[in-house]
Amino acid sequence: MRITPLDIQQKQFPVRFRGFHTEEVCAFLELIREEVEDLLRENAVLKERLQQTDEEVRRFWEMENLLGRTLQEAQQMSDEYKILARKEADRLVEKAMQQSEELVGRSHEQVLAVNEEIVELRMMRRQFHKEMRDVLGRFRQILADDSEKRKESFSLHSLQEISDDEEKEEDTERAVASDDSLLSEE
Repeated sequence: MRITPLDIQQKQFPVRFRGFHTEEVCAFLELIREEVEDLLRENAVLKERLQQTDEEVRRFWEMENLLGRTLQEAQQMSDEYKILARKEADRLVEKAMQQSEELVGRSHEQVLAVNEEIVELRMMRRQFHKEMRDVLGRFRQILADDSEKRKESFSLHSLQEISDDEEKEEDTERAVASDDSLLSEE
């Protein structure tokens, strides 16, 4: 049974002959009652503080658990993002390599086509030069074989065309020599 300050205050002791001094006993009981009352108040305050502290500790534990889970989830998400980023980077590198290979292939094909076109143009130029030489040779032959009369029949205009053709032939021969030197540098 718990003793309260009221129990101490209301407690009555039987008086006997040669017993304790009642006023001193009453004063001492009053002192004990006040002390017990203070202790009970302090105990109640401490219990309330303990309950608040327990509540705070429980909240801190919950927050710690929540933070731990959050950190774990953040780490997991970070790892997933790293994996996804790595996959994306690998995919982009592979795509870039494929594109570069395609570009190199197309460039190589274009180089081959241009080289073929150069060869064809050179052949055409050589054929043109050959035909021009043949034509010019025929004209020289005609000029050498014909009599003076025949020479006079040519107008000044015809001679100018022949002269222009000879200049074109010389220009063409210079261009061929230039192209040959460029091809040999490749």
